Amino acid sequence: MLGTWLETPVWNDFARLQRELERLFDLAAPRGDIRGVVRGTFPAVNVVETQDNVLVYVFAPGIPPGEVEISLNKNLLTVAAERKTDLAGAPAEGEPQAQGYHRRERFHGRFRRIISLPEQIDPDKVEAVARDGIIQVTIGKREEAKPRKIEVKV
Repeated sequence: MLGTWLETPVWNDFARLQRELERLFDLAAPRGDIRGVVRGTFPAVNVVETQDNVLVYVFAPGIPPGEVEISLNKNLLTVAAERKTDLAGAPAEGEPQAQGYHRRERFHGRFRRIISLPEQIDPDKVEAVARDGIIQVTIGKREEAKPRKIEVKV
């Protein structure tokens, strides 16, 4: 009964409208443009908490580490940069210019990602190191936030 009801012309119209909207949004954000990526999801990050630190891993392959801007304001870490258009597919000298991509999945453009961190971080204990396209930001915790062992006296 439910299957028959969902196959009515009204639901077919909704499905057609959904397909048309998806097509229009695909045209508005060209493939390969970073604006086509869901806001706040690029670059990918992992946030790990240890006993002494909060570690943020920013996955930014192809972006020179010196061009990545990292700032910390209270407990908000901001990562911003620009991924330049790749030159893969650029013609060698004497070869004809390519007319376009058949497929382009590598995003380019400016991005800014804001990551909320735990309240117990110490903004004076921050270090960033880049290796193999991954930037590791280490933020120390305030001493009073670290767990401590309390001895029971007898």
